[in-house]
This record gives sequence, structure tokens and C-alpha cells, in this order.
Amino acid sequence: MFTRRSAALFAVSALLFGGTFVAAKAGLAHLPPLFFVAVRFDIGAVVLVAFAATRLSWADLRPRTAGDVAGILATGVLVIGLTNALLFVGQQYVTSGVAAVIFSLNPILTPVFAGLLLTDARLTGRGVVGMGLGLLGVVLVANPSPSALLGGGMGVPLLFAAAATSAFGAVAIRRADATMSSTARTVWGVPLAAVLSHALSVGAGESVASLAVPPVAVAALLYVGVCSGAVAYLAYFALIDETDATRANLLFYFVPIVSAVGGWALLGETLSALSVAGFGVIFVGFLLVSGRSVRPSRLVRWVAPERFVGDGSA
Repeated sequence: MFTRRSAALFAVSALLFGGTFVAAKAGLAHLPPLFFVAVRFDIGAVVLVAFAATRLSWADLRPRTAGDVAGILATGVLVIGLTNALLFVGQQYVTSGVAAVIFSLNPILTPVFAGLLLTDARLTGRGVVGMGLGLLGVVLVANPSPSALLGGGMGVPLLFAAAATSAFGAVAIRRADATMSSTARTVWGVPLAAVLSHALSVGAGESVASLAVPPVAVAALLYVGVCSGAVAYLAYFALIDETDATRANLLFYFVPIVSAVGGWALLGETLSALSVAGFGVIFVGFLLVSGRSVRPSRLVRWVAPERFVGDGSA
């Protein structure tokens, strides 16, 4: 079940990650993908180190157990580093809608890994139905053409690998059973992801000597570095600790909603009736997986403050 704290962490993560696909598309028009990812986490690392210097002690940051080291590696190498490297490279070949659909396989893959690695993470039949509805809702929101979905070349397998890596990494964090806080793991993980991304950029032979970085690329870097590269990950990893990997990764069903609404509100993009229907399907799927009732009277009581809905029984 989601508490108020976990619901707040969920909302922050979904909102901030929701702008990543749009910002990535803007930045990738001017920067090589792996270098873009590396600079993103350079910026995020600076923000997190400054945060740690004022809010955390060395005792908070020092790894004490093998589980702490495993948690840091799963955070930095898998969930942040490799996932984003695969995501940004793959997004060069497909539309944002296709990228959203493929990466939204993450919540489907998470319970598969959880079932293999964790003993207390079996998904119920109700949860399986909810997962399916969530994916259906994402398809309705993104609405990619079949030709774009099937003809994405290297983009589709790279994005699927990103979704699988992210799902496996989230479960591995729970499996590690670290004694460190999620905040401390993130402070270690983002710089580790930056180092890994720079190494991958150099290994791929990306040339950055003559790059011209216009204001739109700077804005994209600042967004993915500060908002979705530091703040969102602090909230996301706290959410994994607060709930579990399967429920935490449900937020990736909501990322396309944030992107669609943001494009409509800020860029004048069209928001179709099919997309609005997809929002509802995703929400019902989320409620099924999270254990909430889908009866209308219960939904009203969950969404609205109690004083506005009276005290009659449902």
C-alpha cells in the first residue's frame, strides 16, 4: 500500500522523469548521446555533492557492509549509468512515443526479476491485470504508429535493454539489503554513473572537440542534470526503500502522461481523446497493482479530502 510519503515520492519522481524524454530529444539534436548522459550526471554529481556536504556526515556516507557496496553499484552502474546510456542512444532512432512505450515495459519486467531474486515479491492475479492495463494505457497515450514501433532499427532493442537493466537494478537494490540510506547511495551512484558514461563516450569514439552548444541544449542539460539527474533520483530510490521495486517502477507508466500533458500545456501539442482515455486506463491499472479499490466511492475518498465527501460508509 502507498502511504502519503510514498505517494509524494512517487509524484515527484514521475513529474521530474516525465520531462526527460522531451529534454533528451532537444539535447540529442546538438550533443552526442553518451557525452550528453555523462555531462548530465556531472551536473547531477555537483548538485548531490553540495547537498551531501551540508546535510550528511561521513558516517552517513561510509559504506559498511558488502550490501552497501552492492547497493551503490546497482544504483550507479545499473539503474542510473547503463540504463541512461542505453536509453539516450536508443532514443536517437525512434520517436518519443515509441521510446515511452518500450521503456514502459520496465514495470512489467520488474516483477519478473523480483520473482526470481526476492522471496516476498510475488505478483497476484489482480496485479498482473493491473500491469497489463498500465501498458495498454501507455500505448493509448503515446499512440505510436505500428510502422514506427516495428521499424525502429537498433532503437527498439536498445530501449528494451534499458528497461530491463533498470528493472533488474531496482530489484538488485532491494536484494542488496544495504544499511546505507537511499540518499547516501544516490550521492555515490550519480558520480559513478558519470564516470561510467564518460568511459563509454570515449570508448564509442564520440567527438566533442568542435561542439557548439546552443541555449536549448544548455537548458536541456540543466533539466536532466538537476531535476531528473539529482532530485528525481533522490525521490525514486527513497521510494524503492519505502515500498518495493515493483510498486516504485509503476511511476514509469505515468511518465508518458506527464510528457503528453507538458507538451500540450507548454508546446501547444494536441492532446487527443485517445490519450485522455489512456490516462484513465493507466490509473485503474495503477490502483489494481497498488492494492487500492477501484470502486468509484472508494476512489473519491482516496483522492478528495475526507471533509469534502462526508462520513457515510462506502
